[in-house]
Amino acid sequence: MVLKSLIPCPEEQVGDSSASEGRCTAKRFLTWTKLAAIVRFDRRFRLCRKKTPPLTKIVHARTQAFAPSVFLQYFEALHSALGPQRWWPARTPFEVIVGAILTQNTSWTNVERAIGKLREAGLLTPPAILRAPTARLARLIRSSGYFRQKAKKLKAFVRFLHDEHGGSLARMFRTPTADLRAKLLGVHGIGPETADSILLYAGQHPVFVVDAYTRRILERHGHAAPRESYESIQERFHGSLPRKAALFNEYHALIVRAGKDWCRANAPRCEQCPLFPFLPALPLPPVAVPSRMHYAQSEPATS
Repeated sequence: MVLKSLIPCPEEQVGDSSASEGRCTAKRFLTWTKLAAIVRFDRRFRLCRKKTPPLTKIVHARTQAFAPSVFLQYFEALHSALGPQRWWPARTPFEVIVGAILTQNTSWTNVERAIGKLREAGLLTPPAILRAPTARLARLIRSSGYFRQKAKKLKAFVRFLHDEHGGSLARMFRTPTADLRAKLLGVHGIGPETADSILLYAGQHPVFVVDAYTRRILERHGHAAPRESYESIQERFHGSLPRKAALFNEYHALIVRAGKDWCRANAPRCEQCPLFPFLPALPLPPVAVPSRMHYAQSEPATS
């Protein structure tokens, strides 16, 4: 045990009873806590004589020494503080897919308005969108921004669904995860984040969605380097957690909540965040490039 090897206990020389061992463990824990607090204070105010290494080296060292259990601890801390988030706010799997495409570069409020317009027009099914003129589709989703491009993206997806899977979402989601992800990435307007949102939230495939909130939190905690690839960060979650869609769903929703409420790009509220105890005592690194996805957390009918 680390504490036992670093902090000796005089009582061990007296006897080897379970009671004395318990007292020794408690004393070691308190001593270690005090030492950690001193080191943290020392680092923060630059009182140590050793020069603090560059932040990029610190992040690299922390990612190299990353312990998989850390991500489980983060999940437990967030879930204990916030409870279940019940994502994604949609009535059908296809509505999830539409939302995942429309939420690129806009707020969820704007997406809700666009989805409401599609619902009123009876265009929230793959065959209906496939038949609808692109210009009409664009007018209905105008509130989501970049509406002409997004109308083409919706058309591209429903054509893919029709051509590859006979228009059946159930058939599409029976495709092995890796194969389906590769095919989705080949559809116009669908990148890794959108593809994984479709797989996880609409199809219950166990893939972790990496967004700007995820990057920001991991970078500030020293578990990801600036500009680290999407796949590298995603693999860190896949290798640290049970491959369960329900867990990935809940975890990502909790991260989005933490990013919106506390780990903001500007003026973060670290002291109120449930993950504050895990934050290293170092300057905050640069935040990630803004995500193209904007999720529904903290909005009406949020999940």
